[in-house]
Amino acid sequence: MRKIKLNKLVALLLMVSIALTGCSSTVSNEGNEDKNVDKDSFVIGISQLADHPALDDARLGFEDGLKELGVDAKVIYQNAQGDIPTSLSIAQKFTKDKVDLIYAIATQAAQTARQATDEIPILFSAVTDPVKAEIVGDWDNVGGNITGTSDMAPVSSQLKMFKEIDPSINKIGILYNTSEPNSEIQLEDVKKLAPKEGLEVIAMGVSSINELPQTVDSLLDKVDAVYGLSDNLIASSIALVSKKLIEKNIISVFAEETQVKGGALITNGLSYYELGKQTAQMAKEILVDKKDVSTIPVGLAEKTVTIVNSNTLKALNLDENMPIFKDAVRVGE
Repeated sequence: MRKIKLNKLVALLLMVSIALTGCSSTVSNEGNEDKNVDKDSFVIGISQLADHPALDDARLGFEDGLKELGVDAKVIYQNAQGDIPTSLSIAQKFTKDKVDLIYAIATQAAQTARQATDEIPILFSAVTDPVKAEIVGDWDNVGGNITGTSDMAPVSSQLKMFKEIDPSINKIGILYNTSEPNSEIQLEDVKKLAPKEGLEVIAMGVSSINELPQTVDSLLDKVDAVYGLSDNLIASSIALVSKKLIEKNIISVFAEETQVKGGALITNGLSYYELGKQTAQMAKEILVDKKDVSTIPVGLAEKTVTIVNSNTLKALNLDENMPIFKDAVRVGE
């Protein structure tokens, strides 16, 4: 009897040993699973520099674009509220958490994301010139782990609008944020192109919203019309700027549609929402189609549209039947 019991005990111990060996093997396999296996779902970190309609549209377009393309992604959204160190901290946290992709909205957000990682794929949007901003090495051959879409406006066609509205316009004013690289780049382009359209540029910079009211008043006393850049600070204060433009009966051409929705007169510009959707297509190519980021050129807006603010048009007593207004998309009604 004792021998039989001993045999049973040995058999039981052997079974336990086999079970434990099996558990150990399972843990080992999980720890060494192939990290290159295709994934069905992804984690995307969105780093947005600040709150204002254009950047919000770039984010919403991206999120909607992912859904339309069938990309299963958990989106983690963080906003730096205009603070560069916070933007860097956001990018570093995304890097530490090993998200599958970072979507950086605005130049400084893209710069800090690039600083935080050279391994995780990064897409940017709302960046005017990513080469001058030292985000990519070349528009077509980006190299590295970052590419995206530029919000470079069709400046030449926008400047032509001034004379189409009023041939007597000679001096155009520009307000810009002195600490925003995008704005400096755009200003240089406008200064180069304006003389070809018979226009002189008078630019005034501000470093904070508190300086804006007095600077706007000073600028409007010196110019015939105003051109608006894709500038985050000015865009976030468009209600104030457009109110003063109307009070002074000043015609304005702005770079993009959200500023016209906010009260500026007209644009022939891009849609940040559509630009976001365009960037979502790049995200699909990287995450789902496994395309190498370094082979994807920086994209420009695929289409522009002429948009006019009907309320501003009426307030300035302009003829809505003029060719430039007649076929434009109306907002502000």
